[in-house]
Amino acid sequence: MMTQSDLDLKEMALKEDLKFYFMNPCEKYRARGQIPWKLALQILKILMVTTQLVFFGLSNQLVVSFKEENTVAFKHLFLKGYSGTDEDDYSCSIYTQQDAYDSIFYVINQYRNLKNISLGTLGYEHEESGLKICKQQYKKGTMLPSNDTLNIDVSTETECILLKPKELTGKKAELKLNSSFFNLEFYRLIQVEISFKLKGIALQTIHARELPDCYAFQNTITFNNRAHSGKIKVYFGSDTEIQECKDWHIFNSVLQKNTQYILVFDGFVILSCLASLILCTRSIVLAWRLQKRFVHFFLEKHKRRVCYADRLEFLNGWYVLVIISDVMTIIGSILKMEIKAKNLTSYDVCSILLGTSTLFVWVGVIRYLGYFQTYNVLILTMQASLPKVLRFCCCAGMIYLGYTFCGWIVLGPYHEKFEDLNTVAECLFSLVNGDDMFATFAQIQEKSSLVWMFSRLYLYSFISLFIYMILSLFIALITDSYDTIKKYQQSGFPATDLHEFLKDHSSAGYRKDRTSLPLICCCRRQQSDDNLILIN
Repeated sequence: MMTQSDLDLKEMALKEDLKFYFMNPCEKYRARGQIPWKLALQILKILMVTTQLVFFGLSNQLVVSFKEENTVAFKHLFLKGYSGTDEDDYSCSIYTQQDAYDSIFYVINQYRNLKNISLGTLGYEHEESGLKICKQQYKKGTMLPSNDTLNIDVSTETECILLKPKELTGKKAELKLNSSFFNLEFYRLIQVEISFKLKGIALQTIHARELPDCYAFQNTITFNNRAHSGKIKVYFGSDTEIQECKDWHIFNSVLQKNTQYILVFDGFVILSCLASLILCTRSIVLAWRLQKRFVHFFLEKHKRRVCYADRLEFLNGWYVLVIISDVMTIIGSILKMEIKAKNLTSYDVCSILLGTSTLFVWVGVIRYLGYFQTYNVLILTMQASLPKVLRFCCCAGMIYLGYTFCGWIVLGPYHEKFEDLNTVAECLFSLVNGDDMFATFAQIQEKSSLVWMFSRLYLYSFISLFIYMILSLFIALITDSYDTIKKYQQSGFPATDLHEFLKDHSSAGYRKDRTSLPLICCCRRQQSDDNLILIN
């Protein structure tokens, strides 16, 4: 058993360690001369990560623009009568059999003469690849609409033909184009799919002092006749794959040096994030050990366990956020270096990692603003209102889902914004925010008086319920939490076991002035003991 004096010494040491743990970086420097390395590193990391993201964003912008411009060019090259604007989710439509034949043969002729008509750096994948045409149709059947008779086998068959670039320039091309394959029976036809692969090189990156990329475009043109409504919808799809250029020689040392400089900068970003990761992980481990000391001592002295809320005080959520951000930045930087060296082409994965990590880095800045009571209100209000807001959103979400399903099934055939569940959810969310209200009311088709009257009742009730009631209650929950926090800041926060344990311990020993302070700690601020716990 420990003597009373040993217990008092142990309590004093524990209180000093707890006080020091809950100090901000400037107070820690004044207390023990501990230089705030984590704070300096986070500031440096913000600058480096943001600069890295800007460089990658400018490079990624060239990739996206090249993909989009090539997709538009392909539509103008291979779609007969394309107006330049998609009609809906499909590119264009045809209404006669002759237009269907003309559109199919137009694609074949344009593919055959691609090198003579294209303005881009395009070419065939290789000589053995070509234009693959597949038609899907019902196996057999007869149809007499005038007599209301139908005899059809619903099982389908698919027949394909491959037209190679060499064959399209020889005599065999005429034989294949005049074969029975192109005799379409439109009452049985489901769809015709034309697919082909093209290669291209993006030279515009050279102007940005970057090495060029090689692209593979897998294009698919679908003539959709599934509805058999007299209208064939023409869909154009292009899947772009960035590939490593197998053999390239650029006679300009500027591009090579620029790439090397960026790779070196990315290396420094990785090192800074690795150092930040180590420091934050170390802080979490030390906090966990300090929590175990406090829990064990409290149980030994007061014969009861520390509450869960006090234990959470030792878990610094900002450090967890920084660790996640550092891991994502390190992985994203490695991918970026591989992309820059033309060994990988995972632009989307890299952009998600770097974008999310930069978001977390900037959100982490709030932690240092939270050291000042004026700026700490936002953090404390979000922390206090989050549980109530989540419970409220669960209840409101049930009503929202009910309106979503109802609008989809009733208004879907008459309104383009209610055609599928995803579009309905987006439309209703826009209405909650007061966006596009008149257009939603005006676009309803008046083909059915009953549905038109129901749409008015549906929209008016949804807008009234969500804007005037649910949204107001949502704001009231946050306002109530804000008022509570303001009251606590004036009269004091509710005391917990951890607060009571530290209240009678004076930190005067730590309040010693130092003549040489870093610039980041130039703001001398004396903080009361009651607010020390609120840093986390």
